[in-house]
Amino acid sequence: MSEPHSPGGVLCDGVIGAIGRTPLIELRRVHTYPFRIWAKLERFNPGGSIKDRTALSMLAQRIRSGELVPGRSVVVESSSGNLGVGLAQLCAYFGLRFVCVVDARTTEQNIAILRAFQAQVEVIGRAEAPDGDFLSARLRRVSELVRSIPHAYWPNQYANPLNPAAHRQTMHEIATALDGNVDYMFCATSTGGTLRGCAEYIREAGLSTTLVAVDAEGSAIFGPPLGERLLPGHGASAKPPLLDGNVIRAHEVVRVSDMETVVACRRLTVGEGLLAGGSSGAVFAALEAMADRIPPGSLCVLVFPDGGDRYLETIYSDAWVRRNFGDIGHLWKTPPSKEDAPC
Repeated sequence: MSEPHSPGGVLCDGVIGAIGRTPLIELRRVHTYPFRIWAKLERFNPGGSIKDRTALSMLAQRIRSGELVPGRSVVVESSSGNLGVGLAQLCAYFGLRFVCVVDARTTEQNIAILRAFQAQVEVIGRAEAPDGDFLSARLRRVSELVRSIPHAYWPNQYANPLNPAAHRQTMHEIATALDGNVDYMFCATSTGGTLRGCAEYIREAGLSTTLVAVDAEGSAIFGPPLGERLLPGHGASAKPPLLDGNVIRAHEVVRVSDMETVVACRRLTVGEGLLAGGSSGAVFAALEAMADRIPPGSLCVLVFPDGGDRYLETIYSDAWVRRNFGDIGHLWKTPPSKEDAPC
């Protein structure tokens, strides 16, 4: 628990006390739309992303109950990066061994951070997923490890109801800060935890918020993939169990290309001074795609899941951008027109 200390900050009981209560800032410089835009900056969680909330939710209850025992229990999970970092941080704090199964698209920065927390990292290469379905290959390896390691626990972020439960608090923080006046809420999708948790809060609180799910074009969550997905952490190669059936429905779905994500990230950096992560850029790109349909005077909230410091070799590398998309620097140096907007 944390308590007020001074106007300059709060006292926290260990790193877990610093998870949540992230800043909500208004974006004013990067757009000229007739509505207001607020961004929830989840990079300010101690592990650098919104996945800290998920990690804590999935571990804390089992630690309190004694099902996870420091020095004996082993946490095993599949992650594209950010949840792995969140779990590695908490396992180090609680004295639990952690094995993280990642894949070839996981950034070098995330792998380095995992190893800094003394996590055991297993990387699934392209040879183990020849069809490009890294998620299935990672889950197969997790299943093998859980069967072979004594006292292993798989949190299973893709189906664990404690994942969306964490994000009821995320939405509660937003609704409280804005007195419930949220007309549009934009959430990136991967496991579906943030989307489902926010949707459940919106419904139970009786808010009139329009919920917008943001997915990658190369993802299969809301339909067949429309190409390869270059950037990790946003989208998925299969619909996650947390979004199966009629459990939760977004009011709108916007699919964003990798190029649109890169342009949006770069525009946020030069326009707002925000080094945004890939999922964060995708959320901003989705808002821009919907802008013509948002009534003047509306209040829009964008959940920015992470920062851009782990994308320095991709989104923020000019060489990587040119190699994958060509010379598109003009698209973020000035606001794109209808003619310039990426297809």
